[in-house]
Amino acid sequence: MRTLVANDPLVKELMKVEGKAEIVDGKLKELPMTGDEPGYAGDEIYVSLRQHAINTGEGRAVGDGKGFMCDLPHRKSFSPDAAFYIGPGSGKKFYPIPPVFAVEVRSENDYGRRADAAIRAKIADYFAAGTLVVWDVDLDGESEIIAKYSASDPHNPQFFGRGEIADAQPAVAGWTLPVDALFARERGA
Repeated sequence: MRTLVANDPLVKELMKVEGKAEIVDGKLKELPMTGDEPGYAGDEIYVSLRQHAINTGEGRAVGDGKGFMCDLPHRKSFSPDAAFYIGPGSGKKFYPIPPVFAVEVRSENDYGRRADAAIRAKIADYFAAGTLVVWDVDLDGESEIIAKYSASDPHNPQFFGRGEIADAQPAVAGWTLPVDALFARERGA
């Protein structure tokens, strides 16, 4: 798989963006800041993944705001809310390849038909770039679910709700997370 290099003009622009952005359709797409509850959920996932990486000595947990390069016709980078990475190091540069596991936590403007279509398209891009599992985390009071999409069966997600334990198999072997851990309002945080 070919990856973009740091001297690519768009990558140079991306490196200068203050905040979170991705390269999509040949342009920089700035992503909005994350609010309280989505930020808490992403952080909880990252912390749990980090502990798993420490315990197993495998992979690297990656928090929000990091860049992963890819080489798709219409997308050159991703910036998930949390991720698990097993590729080569890159020093101070963006990760040279996508993560094996990516998490997209829905913020307040990530609802409705257009938002659903955009998230489905981004999940398809993750799989085209080599990611194995993507979580679409919905903290909305009516849903409160994690939809786990797998590259092996991308059109039939597995759903995890309140009181259940979610996993990211086969991307992160042996790691699980209680869905209830994603809700700050119930933990007094």
